[in-house]
Amino acid sequence: MAVRFSIRAETVMNSTAVVSVILPSRIDPLICRIVAMIEVPPTGHESVMLGEVLAYLNPQPGQIMMDCTVGRGGHSLALAQRLGQGGTLIGLDVDPRNLEYAQARLRGLACNVRLFHANFAEIADVLAEAKVGRVDGILADLGLSTNQFLDPQYGLSFSSDGPLDMRLDPRLCRTAAEVVNTLREEDLADLFFELAQERYSRRIARKIVEARRICPITTTGRLAELVRSAIPPRGGAPEKIDPATRTFLALRMHVNQEMEQLGTFLQAVGGLLAVGGSQAVISFQSMEDRLVKQAFRAAEQAGGFKILTKKPLVPGDAELQRNPRSRSAKMRVIRRVA
Repeated sequence: MAVRFSIRAETVMNSTAVVSVILPSRIDPLICRIVAMIEVPPTGHESVMLGEVLAYLNPQPGQIMMDCTVGRGGHSLALAQRLGQGGTLIGLDVDPRNLEYAQARLRGLACNVRLFHANFAEIADVLAEAKVGRVDGILADLGLSTNQFLDPQYGLSFSSDGPLDMRLDPRLCRTAAEVVNTLREEDLADLFFELAQERYSRRIARKIVEARRICPITTTGRLAELVRSAIPPRGGAPEKIDPATRTFLALRMHVNQEMEQLGTFLQAVGGLLAVGGSQAVISFQSMEDRLVKQAFRAAEQAGGFKILTKKPLVPGDAELQRNPRSRSAKMRVIRRVA
């Protein structure tokens, strides 16, 4: 049984399998104020561009495939079902709760399934532990799972109040609350501007510093209200996204070291692909897509790799209607040819 989230009143009540949620903005799958009715599957998340992933990675019986962002196991399940007996699926995820769910979902398959609590930047260490040299396909879906946004304990959303945490990997030490309560005003402003292009970054940083002198900022609700109060109202049509969206995005990226980890992953992954193997990356932010594009272009220019998607693939109309959260997804694929 799903629940209905009322955007205006922010109440929760039992309902049907259709859920009214605040959908992600164009800049990131963070909660924003675009309301739509979507079906939330029993898994708590619908895998993005699944057909395209299977078409380009083309898993075959007996191969070794790697899902570097297992999440709720949707992509992993589809890949593993095609590997059959003798095949191996290696999965990584930083969120132990999602990893536990995926473990149960992938149980009983014909292929060998090995899951690891690890960041995709640790891909080389994982393969060494698994005693695997090269793999036939690698997938990384950089988006977050719907269940992570809907669960206030993660502290990723301001649609309901929760602890200001934002860590997806509990091995990380620094929470978002520690960042907003200890970083210098100038550093906070730079963080908001550089990671999320927040034009009011200095106003927001000033407001946060003033507020934390009175009382530490420890919840998503209080931070969101502070950010909204720092941004001047605009005349005319209302904002399509909540004014706090970019600040939350920047904090999440900073706390989880997302750009740094992605850069490490892209540098390491090329040498781990077998000849003929492909790597697919699904991104949801322009900064991520730019980094992937540059890494793939550099690999092709260095030789031994061929880019299969000169322009990024995007979800089709049917998927957009079924899963509006997929609308900012872009998938790029590269293949090792020598």
